[in-house]
Amino acid sequence: MSKLVSVSLITITALYGLLVALAVGICLICGVSILPALIGGIIVLLIQFLISPWLMDLTTKYLYKADFNKEIPDFLKSFIEDVCSKNKIKYPKIGIIDDGSPNCYTYGRTKRDARIILTRGMFELLSEDELKACVGHELGHVAHYDMLVMTVAQLIPIVFYAVYEACINTNDGDSDSKYNGAIAIVAYVLYIISQYIVLWLSRTREYYADSFSIDMTKKPNSLAEALVKVGYGLTSNKEEPANEEDKKTKPKKRDISGVKGLGIFDSNSSKTLIACSSKDGMSTNINKTSIKNAMKWEKWNYWAKWYEFNSTHPLISKRLERISERSKEFNEEPYIVFDLVKTESYLDDFLVEILLKFLPSVGLVATITFLMVWLFGESMIGKYGFAISGIIMMIFELLLFMRRYKKSNFKETNVEELLGEVKVSGVTPIPCTVKGNIIGRGDAGYIFNEDFVIRDETGIIFLDYNQPLWIVNKIFAFFKAKTFIDKETIIKGWYRRSPVPYIEIYSMETDGKTKKVYTYIFKLIGIFLIMALFFIPLFI
Repeated sequence: MSKLVSVSLITITALYGLLVALAVGICLICGVSILPALIGGIIVLLIQFLISPWLMDLTTKYLYKADFNKEIPDFLKSFIEDVCSKNKIKYPKIGIIDDGSPNCYTYGRTKRDARIILTRGMFELLSEDELKACVGHELGHVAHYDMLVMTVAQLIPIVFYAVYEACINTNDGDSDSKYNGAIAIVAYVLYIISQYIVLWLSRTREYYADSFSIDMTKKPNSLAEALVKVGYGLTSNKEEPANEEDKKTKPKKRDISGVKGLGIFDSNSSKTLIACSSKDGMSTNINKTSIKNAMKWEKWNYWAKWYEFNSTHPLISKRLERISERSKEFNEEPYIVFDLVKTESYLDDFLVEILLKFLPSVGLVATITFLMVWLFGESMIGKYGFAISGIIMMIFELLLFMRRYKKSNFKETNVEELLGEVKVSGVTPIPCTVKGNIIGRGDAGYIFNEDFVIRDETGIIFLDYNQPLWIVNKIFAFFKAKTFIDKETIIKGWYRRSPVPYIEIYSMETDGKTKKVYTYIFKLIGIFLIMALFFIPLFI
């Protein structure tokens, strides 16, 4: 804990040091104070800090249908009471979201007013020890004052951006306007730097929340097992036995009489991705080879480092290794030791994807430049340059589209096989067909979320349902999405990883009916239409 305090103090001191340096520099150069921007940022953040738990309560209750009056199982209640007692935390409000897509999170201001939200899927699909480990992680955020610390840290990027906006929007007639451009550039650079410092601080505090959970449960491997299910979507269970004799050999479900009142085991029945341990709610060990295969992408694909750099959370593989390092303290074998050998560099694929991803942006800059020359200089170079660069830009866009939407073969596969793929990213997908049961919404319980979570015999994965028009997605989410829950479904689409594994839906077949997503064809038509428009200047 003392190390966490030291790291946080040093980081926040560095952030505020950057702010002071900018303030002093502006005052010395042009005699202008950034105090108004600082005061404005503090006021905005203070208001947000004070009212955000209340707003989150309203959102969680009415948009996610969370119930704050449900009882939780005795084993979990006793665990929370014990942790709160040891760490001087007021017992948090517990909200239950009735959705089979498992998720949990916490919010609030301090130790005195924390809330912890759990979905029905958490109780259905995790063992007691794994559930305690997940809740212990959330209580770690409360015990470490993470909500307060991150609010203080977030103030600095807000102020830097406010300074940037103020300088950019200042009237050119002002006496100090000659300095505004330079100040704006410096403020924006510091804004970017401070954002990444805040992200690093957030990732660091995630490690400490993991450590807190281990200290409270004394079972690091339970947290690791839960993380594999949360982060990778792996599961060890197979289909239920088909005959009565097989059913008799299965272990009995633990006593969850306190949970049944929540509708957690309802017979008619996770930008969130979690998997199950077994259909009987008992913990079983996931095959370590499957875990290592799932880790390969984070270890070997270059995109993983980029995504982590821009994320509030560390890569799951790194967290698993840190947890495994602590296993010996509690007389447990390390949960996982990644000992696979990389047989190729994967750098060539990464460079090709980077090139394809950014070439359209380069073409856009060139096209806009030539357009300005044409409009304001009435130059033939600008006119033909605009047309030709625009056509080339759309060719780049078409190449990127063809890479992102391979359609030759939607091979039949499963979640475990997909997670073992290394050559996959947001740019390069794997066309696939997955059969399983849709267990909940992608954003668990959210009535306006159109995405899903599907479960097959090997694991669980997020499904991205995305029609061309935003309003169409929201209408589908509100009126139709719930009719797909708990239905056996065949999904065709493109498996991507960025870094969360997901499938972008091309079609979904349920009850003999097929529903298609038309984003693919709309994007293709849009590319050709825009390309055709760039040919017009060549003929006028």
